[in-house]
Amino acid sequence: MFVALVLLLVLCYFWWVDVTRESTYTRFHTICVQKNLLLSMIWFIISEVFFFFRFFWTFGHSSVDPVTDLGIMWPPAGVVVLNPVAVPLLNTLVLLSSGFLVTWAHYSLLLRNFSGSIKGMIGTISLGVFFTVLQVSEYFESGFNITDSVYGSIFFLATRFHGFHVLVRSIFLIVSTLRLLKGHFTISHHVRLECAIWYWHFVDVVWIFLYMCIYLWGSSPLV
Repeated sequence: MFVALVLLLVLCYFWWVDVTRESTYTRFHTICVQKNLLLSMIWFIISEVFFFFRFFWTFGHSSVDPVTDLGIMWPPAGVVVLNPVAVPLLNTLVLLSSGFLVTWAHYSLLLRNFSGSIKGMIGTISLGVFFTVLQVSEYFESGFNITDSVYGSIFFLATRFHGFHVLVRSIFLIVSTLRLLKGHFTISHHVRLECAIWYWHFVDVVWIFLYMCIYLWGSSPLV
């Protein structure tokens, strides 16, 4: 599995290098190609929506109809939930701020303010890293783990998958920032950066639903 993973990463690297070369130097990415790339990103985000929807559905179903194994109560008996107005609320503010910064970076690029765009991208990445640090610290403070009933399993699966997406989008944005520094993007030719920004906003929206569903709804006693 390790060898297969390394080969996959190598293939992805050279594939992305070819895509970068085609778009930046050979100018193969015409208007039609750019539209298709953006359309493929839209379909990818839609598939991600359904991926996270399964967690929300399972969590909601278990909370409105708690079975005997859960003590016929929600949150389940013995589970001490996290305070939703502590670290989770701070994480929400951090992600909302990052969404503002990445939007500012995009519009700065459209206005030919490349230095402002770079500053916005660096600020966005910094907030993404800060969010990850807060999320990890929250895991150490939680009084339950992934084996504590359906609450623990869904909580850790959903938040860890979201954390993985935060990591991926941070890498996505770091590469886009490096290309921005090299002058690969113009006001009319920045599909990769636009896809990275779309993905950043998508992950922010997912976190808002996670906060409302798992932290707020999940911490409210329903029975």
